[in-house]
Amino acid sequence: MKVMRFLGTIAVMTIGALLIAVGFNMLLIPHQLLSGGVSGISMMLGYATGWNISVLYFVLNFPILVWGWFVLGRQFVAWSVYSVVAATLFLQLVPVYSLAVDPMLGAVYGGIIFGFGSGLALRLGGSSGGFDIVASIVTRKRDLPLGMLLFILNGAVIASLGLLNNDWEAAMYSMASMFAAGKVIDVVHIRHVKVTAFIITNETEKLLAKLLATPRGVTIIKTRGAFAGAEKDMLMTVTTRYELAALRKMIRQLDPKAFVNIVETVGVIGEFRRG
Repeated sequence: MKVMRFLGTIAVMTIGALLIAVGFNMLLIPHQLLSGGVSGISMMLGYATGWNISVLYFVLNFPILVWGWFVLGRQFVAWSVYSVVAATLFLQLVPVYSLAVDPMLGAVYGGIIFGFGSGLALRLGGSSGGFDIVASIVTRKRDLPLGMLLFILNGAVIASLGLLNNDWEAAMYSMASMFAAGKVIDVVHIRHVKVTAFIITNETEKLLAKLLATPRGVTIIKTRGAFAGAEKDMLMTVTTRYELAALRKMIRQLDPKAFVNIVETVGVIGEFRRG
């Protein structure tokens, strides 16, 4: 079962990386548009210097992935590394060919396809690298909305295109692409909102050892089943939906029989980040 789940994750991550490459090479790059983030920086450098955009994409992502490895944990970054490497290879294989004559169509559909590919990576507990990792690190340190932080970082990249090339039309098309990508990521993945997980388990110590290694607190509540009358522990923790995929995987691995109830949290009073 674990092998099938692993192979399924590999397959979906690979499809996501292919979609990212198609969005870039067949819709954005032919019109000299940007996607935002580190990929947008690599495109901008490629347009200005003629260097290979796929190589720039990997080189610029590499130090961010190393940073994430030490801060975010190995599983999240390992899948992100796979996504970045796969996207780099597909960027070499997929030809640069315009599927849309109209740059607005290229911007919108390029953003949609890129957003779908990036959203798949996020949904399975990884990312497409770049600012996704930077934003995730920052939001672990400070309680900031991920979407707004990504918008600011990506907006700075788009503004740079207009300032450096004095081509505000291309910058506005790129902003439309970034907006479309963000909306699709929200649909495929999930918005950066807080959730509370109630975990009823017989493997309290195993789960606690992993949960307490994260920057989120955990509360243990003694419970008793109404039907069987058996006493169990319920672990309550507040986390973000951005981190939810990793939490689900951890629970499945340590206690496949655990009962988990995940509810959206309207607000938190007090320290959300532990430590």
